[in-house]
Amino acid sequence: MNGIGNAMSKAEDRLEMAKSDEEHDDPMMVRAVEKAFRVLETFDPLHSRQTLTQLAQRAGIDRSAAQRFAHTLLNLGYLQKVPGSKTYELAAKSLNMAYRYTRSSLLVQRAHPYLLHLNRSTGETISLTLLDDTDIIYLARYLSSNTLDNDVIVGSRLPAYCSAAGLVFLAGLDDAQIHDILARSDLRAYTPKTVFDPEKIWRRIYETRQRGFAIAEEQVYTNDIALAAPIYLPDGHTTAAAVLAASNLRYNEDTLIRQFVPMMISATRSVTQILA
Repeated sequence: MNGIGNAMSKAEDRLEMAKSDEEHDDPMMVRAVEKAFRVLETFDPLHSRQTLTQLAQRAGIDRSAAQRFAHTLLNLGYLQKVPGSKTYELAAKSLNMAYRYTRSSLLVQRAHPYLLHLNRSTGETISLTLLDDTDIIYLARYLSSNTLDNDVIVGSRLPAYCSAAGLVFLAGLDDAQIHDILARSDLRAYTPKTVFDPEKIWRRIYETRQRGFAIAEEQVYTNDIALAAPIYLPDGHTTAAAVLAASNLRYNEDTLIRQFVPMMISATRSVTQILA
């Protein structure tokens, strides 16, 4: 399964969690709002067009409720009907929330000049990432002319346990938190080189703690090698990670470390300082 498939799997996991959460009475929870978002989250790369029956099944609601939510979201402009069919798909307005997030995020705004400079200085693709449950999610991308042909865009998710950014985040957590994330992760091989054995993952996390940065080669995509470094909050917690991605046809691990780690650490320290 690639990064898109992994994102789909995590979306389904969140839907299942949302359904089970209904059993817990929270007087402040507006269930109609929760269900509306649940309907929107049923859409993913493998379910880009859905009938009302499919929406109901994947959102865990009955068909009449799915019809009402779909009608409301259609009128609000977040869904649209596929011409000549009985299926729905996300409308362009759904991008508004992502746009507003990236344009209003203090982290994205303050990191921008440093990551852009890093992109221009290295000539490689630079990304800003966050940890979201068991995944890392991409908040910003500064592309290289040597960009690899993969499906990573802003909003993409990759598993934390095997990605360079994920190792940086895991290294900043306590052992109990790491155990919890690994226990809930779908540990699997994305390439022949993916490290998915728990004992080996722990060794990589400890190594990342000692080094202060992480390297991941062909963990999710072939011919990909990535370097990640943490961005800290004033209290010392890792709030984000910067990632440099390149082709292992041009760099090996030693060359990547020697050539780019000093620049990466300098950039992430600058972002850390400006966030203080």
